[in-house]
Amino acid sequence: MSAIPPCPKCESEYVYEDGSNLVCPECAHEWNPNEVIVDPDAIILKDAVGNLLAEEDKVTLIKDLKVKGSSLVLKVGTKAVIKRFVDADHDIDCKVDGHGQMMLKSKFVRKQN
Repeated sequence: MSAIPPCPKCESEYVYEDGSNLVCPECAHEWNPNEVIVDPDAIILKDAVGNLLAEEDKVTLIKDLKVKGSSLVLKVGTKAVIKRFVDADHDIDCKVDGHGQMMLKSKFVRKQN
């Protein structure tokens, strides 16, 4: 006999099978245990050429970028490491080599292989 997992919503152990779905009698939650669960709050970003980006990816700049509030310009080819994704206009928070922490737009970077 296979072990049936508890309900993902209420953690009830009284889950039963109904065809290919699992049903919780306590909260009435139904789900297919074979489906891949996608986090709706996950931020999915692509670089300038369409490669999927992930946290801790190494990227390079594809355009000279002026740093707001200073006379500094980040040159093409400058390397950076993505620290986290942000749901804002500048959507990646990264550490730029030689310049420290900055927020960049994903459309101005290219993932390194």
